[in-house]
Amino acid sequence: MSVRRKLFLTIALFIVGMGLVFAFATQVVIRGILDVMIEAPKRTEIAEILAHYDAPERIELPAETSILFLSRDKRVLYKSGAATEQALKMFGIKSPIKQNGQTVAFLYYHDPDVDYMSKLRMGVLNSTRFLLLVGTVIFVLISLVVAYLMSKRLTRPLRALLPVIDRLGQGEFGVQAPVLSRDEHGKVAAAFNKMSSRLQQDEEVRRNLVADVAHELRTPLTIIRGKLDLFQQHGEPIEPQELLPLQDDLIRLTRLVEDLHQLSLAEAKQLPLDKKPTDLSALLHRIVERVAFDAESKEIKLSYVSHAHDAITQVDSNRITQVFLNLLINAIRYTPEGGQVSVVLEEQHGALRTTITDTGFGIAPEHLPFLFNRFYRTDSARDRNSGGMGLGLAIVKEFVLAHDGTITVQSEPGQGTTFTVVLPFI
Repeated sequence: MSVRRKLFLTIALFIVGMGLVFAFATQVVIRGILDVMIEAPKRTEIAEILAHYDAPERIELPAETSILFLSRDKRVLYKSGAATEQALKMFGIKSPIKQNGQTVAFLYYHDPDVDYMSKLRMGVLNSTRFLLLVGTVIFVLISLVVAYLMSKRLTRPLRALLPVIDRLGQGEFGVQAPVLSRDEHGKVAAAFNKMSSRLQQDEEVRRNLVADVAHELRTPLTIIRGKLDLFQQHGEPIEPQELLPLQDDLIRLTRLVEDLHQLSLAEAKQLPLDKKPTDLSALLHRIVERVAFDAESKEIKLSYVSHAHDAITQVDSNRITQVFLNLLINAIRYTPEGGQVSVVLEEQHGALRTTITDTGFGIAPEHLPFLFNRFYRTDSARDRNSGGMGLGLAIVKEFVLAHDGTITVQSEPGQGTTFTVVLPFI
């Protein structure tokens, strides 16, 4: 059964039940009020008659007043007055007669006032019953129409979402559902659209990853195979210097496989880390000195400033060295001669914040969201010989995340780039 039918049936049953309860309760209340209205004025007379139950013939009755005593098995014990037995039972006031806490008989009291009020009571009850019946039916019908329209309206976003979900299940990633409202249904549709877009991006990344890995592996393997075939065809002794290009390709191939292995371990949260208390300021100073020669060779001004008084953090020094070394090498590589690269360490909100800023070519805004993806290269880094294999920043990000840190990037074309790494205190 669909959600729409379940919702409609639930509302319909509730409405019908409440209508019946209201009608029954109204009848009971009105009946009770009318009974009190009839009996209250005659309470004194009835009490006097009940007091002489043992000798009913001694009871002095007003004119046009009739009484009837019936036993528990409906036998007539005593009757007085002009009213018939049927009129007494139908229009008279019925009162139980009790002895020792048990009902032994019933008294029916009747006079013109009681007769009038009883007939009025019956008329009011019948009219009320009819009005309640008609009103309840109309109320239920109107409510059922409203419930039907409401259930249809409430389930419309779900009905619109179901075909889109089926399309996504069939592999149509990126399909979008219509957002028809701003309530919970709209939030579900918006979340679905976001998930679908993310799946599409992940699928594109997966396809690009497979293509890039195949390309990166195919290039050195093709070169190696071609040179080996050439050596084999010549059938001559191979000089050692002729093997150097093969060795370079093998080193590049080995580095690619190792980088992919480390990246996969980091993404799977299985990267082995040897965390120890480390002075991040001293570590950055050593890294800056390590790349100082490369900066000098391009006449780039390299500076390092530390504003952190206590820069002790719990990290794997080898992994963090790889992070900052990769960022500094990239900054120097893409900064033209005469430019500047600065490294600044400071405390910020209970963490250590390191910024690496260069005055290089900058990165276009459309590239920034994908900068940390595998094998992603900006236009200025398309050349694999100078721009690397596109795994460096992906590894940097995963290494930083493995240390419970964050890394962000800000850049403007022609203005330079700033990478910010935040690591927690010890």
